[in-house]
Amino acid sequence: MVREEKAFTLRFTLEAEFPDDYEGDEDEYKWVKEWEQDLKPALLKLIFDSLRKHSSWKAHVRNRGASPLDEIEIALVKSF
Repeated sequence: MVREEKAFTLRFTLEAEFPDDYEGDEDEYKWVKEWEQDLKPALLKLIFDSLRKHSSWKAHVRNRGASPLDEIEIALVKSF
């Protein structure tokens, strides 16, 4: 079997801005927890729902050793 591959990266950088009188870890990174618990799962669901509409492509999560807190790779396979 011959396989060709092309990579495409969509990167999200999370930032939080605080007022000048902010003392440090007061918020206990609640903004990161909100991303991990609410936004990221909802975004992934939307992505997979959209990809499923294209039946000639099969999508799955591929783990190349990076933590899912830092990276999620979605592999798309089109068979001929």
